[in-house]
Amino acid sequence: MVLPRTLVLVGLMGAGKTSVGRRIAQRLGLNFIDADAEIETAAGCTIAEIFARHGEAAFRDGERRVIARLLEEPVHILATGGGAFMDPATRDCIHQRGLSLWLRAELDVLVRRVARRTHRPLLNQGDPKEILTRLMTIRHPVYAEADIIVDSLDAPTENTVDRCLAAIAAHVGRVAVAGSAP
Repeated sequence: MVLPRTLVLVGLMGAGKTSVGRRIAQRLGLNFIDADAEIETAAGCTIAEIFARHGEAAFRDGERRVIARLLEEPVHILATGGGAFMDPATRDCIHQRGLSLWLRAELDVLVRRVARRTHRPLLNQGDPKEILTRLMTIRHPVYAEADIIVDSLDAPTENTVDRCLAAIAAHVGRVAVAGSAP
C-alpha cells in the first residue's frame, strides 16, 4: 500500500498512537515520527517542563508549529499528542496535508494503559479516570472529524495494527475511486 499523504494518528493518551504508529510505519516501510518527541527536541526540555514553565497555551503554540513543519516532510507516520487535533489550526493543517486516523479506546482501556505513568501533565492534576472521562466528552466529537476511525481494543497491538491497515487501505481505495470518477 502506498500512502498519498502522511498518516497522522490522533486520540487520547493511552490509545496507542505511538506503539501502533511505530508498527504501521514498520509494515509500510515508512519513517515514524512522534510529535511530542520532536516538540521536546525543539524546546530543549520535556513536555511536563514546558507545561510547568510556560503553560498549556505556549505548549500548544509550539506543537502547532512543529506539526505543520513535520507535515511538510515526505510521507511518514506521525503520532500526535492527545490535544493536538483539538487546535483548529493544527486540525486544518492535518486535514489539508495529512490523512488523519483516530485511535478510539474505551475509558477502562485508557485508564489501565496510563496507570503509573507520571509524564502526562494533564493526568497529574487529579484522578486519571475522572480526567479522561472529561477529556472524552470534550474531545471525542472533534476526534470524530478524522478521516478514519479505528477502535484500539484491549488486545495485542498487532490486532489494532491489522485493523488500521485494513481501514487505511479501504479509505485510500475509496478516495482513489472517487477521484477518478468523471
